[in-house]
Amino acid sequence: MIKILVVELLVLLASSSVFSIEVDTDLGRVRGVNLTSRLGVSFHAFRGIRYAEPALGELRFVNPQPVKPWSPGTFDASQDGPMCPQPWDNMTDVSEDCLRLNVYTKDVKARKPVIVFLHPGGFYVFSGQSKYLAGPEHFMDRDCVLVSLNYRLGSLGFLATGTKDAPGNAGLKDQVLALRWVQKHIHRFGGDPQSVTLLGYSAGSISIGLHMISPMSRGLFHRGICMSASPYGPPKYHSNDLQLAQRQARLLKCPQEPVAEMVECMRRKPYLDYVSTYNGMFEFGWNPVLNWRIVVEEDFGQERFLIEDPFKTARRGDFYKVPLITGITEFEFKSAAFWDLRNASIVSKYNSDWERFAPIALILDRDSNQSRTATRVLREKYLPESRDKLEYPKSLKGLGELFSDALIGVAFNRFLRLMAPHTPIYTYLFRYKGRYSFLKNPDNQEAMGPVHHDELLYLFHVGLISPLLKREDPENFIIERMTRMWMEFAKKGDPHNKNDEYLKELNWPRYTSENQDYLEIGTNLTAKTGGFYLDRYHIWDELFPLSGF
Repeated sequence: MIKILVVELLVLLASSSVFSIEVDTDLGRVRGVNLTSRLGVSFHAFRGIRYAEPALGELRFVNPQPVKPWSPGTFDASQDGPMCPQPWDNMTDVSEDCLRLNVYTKDVKARKPVIVFLHPGGFYVFSGQSKYLAGPEHFMDRDCVLVSLNYRLGSLGFLATGTKDAPGNAGLKDQVLALRWVQKHIHRFGGDPQSVTLLGYSAGSISIGLHMISPMSRGLFHRGICMSASPYGPPKYHSNDLQLAQRQARLLKCPQEPVAEMVECMRRKPYLDYVSTYNGMFEFGWNPVLNWRIVVEEDFGQERFLIEDPFKTARRGDFYKVPLITGITEFEFKSAAFWDLRNASIVSKYNSDWERFAPIALILDRDSNQSRTATRVLREKYLPESRDKLEYPKSLKGLGELFSDALIGVAFNRFLRLMAPHTPIYTYLFRYKGRYSFLKNPDNQEAMGPVHHDELLYLFHVGLISPLLKREDPENFIIERMTRMWMEFAKKGDPHNKNDEYLKELNWPRYTSENQDYLEIGTNLTAKTGGFYLDRYHIWDELFPLSGF
């Protein structure tokens, strides 16, 4: 009997050594697990590592504080940490103790390029967790260290009263603190702190554009991959969003003034009260999509993320210049148009009072003569067949293009124009239509992409949408090409590698203001010139000239 127990113990110890790994850091020891990549390569996963103190009580709405060391204990990083407060099916997976990051590596003794993923979600949903949106299995077939992270969302991350109580941009400061953590500790996991590439999608892409501007972020990264968004859209920047803060206060049954009492009351409310009032923070449906705004902070003695209007900084060329990849998908926010047109309540709002409701969906100033004029012109230009009535499916193409440009395309185009004189840029239009998409027609289950988020399906295992795609799947070639181009860029600021079987024919010219070269990413990789959708973007330039920002 004793012999049997000894054998079982030896088997248990052997299996634990196979499935776990420990790394020493200045904060204490971290225990991770061993996992397998998409193509069967073993790698180490350290998930849910706390990089900041939980933003509770007096730490709500203000700059995050670095995590305290846990030595001599060992931090269990074997599973994803919780996501930041948001509506979710499994609320046991949600907590304010969410300022966590994941590190994936194949060799803790190496010095590999680091890719840091900043997740999408409009600054109010999603996370860096591996199980839903940011599975590491694709990138772990490449020679890098991958980091994904959470940051505070919604009112808990972006409440901006214009006072010292909630100066704004807390979620972006969380990202900064995580990047500082990477600089201090990533070498313990086999990463090179002098070769850090930020990879951001949507809100994460906006974040990268702002990190290039922010004095807090200088020197913390060396390249940027900005996918489907930038911080240079039609909305103008302000020093506060007190109106949205007061809306949240009303929903929480807090006083709306004086501001100090309002914020103090909001600090005492359980985070589940914020989650349960999410729907009430939007005007109709999930509009406006970008509801919580980034602000230019006033100086209350805090470290400020933004100290002036990003347009002003960018035009002056006084920003942290790093090589860039940036691009968009072919159909972007067609998904928003699809669901709005199939919602009788929302489409009736557009049809009954377009000039009132369109500015909300298009993220324009409300109740101004300029926005009323703009919405009339935009309807005529984008929806000539639906001047009298929006309806599905007739209006889908025009409304999809209008939403895509208002929310993504115009800002992307301005980003190119503002950055190109100062730093190398590669740009792309993603046109690959796969079996999986973030937009599927519920009537026939047809994938309607490529829409917003769809490139992520080939860079990460997006468990929300698709199974883990293998070598024999038809998507294998696009996964190989995307991860290899992104990896080459992360390594040296250039996506080419003539010695790579998947990239040997790649010809991706840099973007210049004169030629406006870009790569069309579809079944083939095709270099093109002359830009794309420029006639549509010209409509916006006439309505909202870049010189006016």
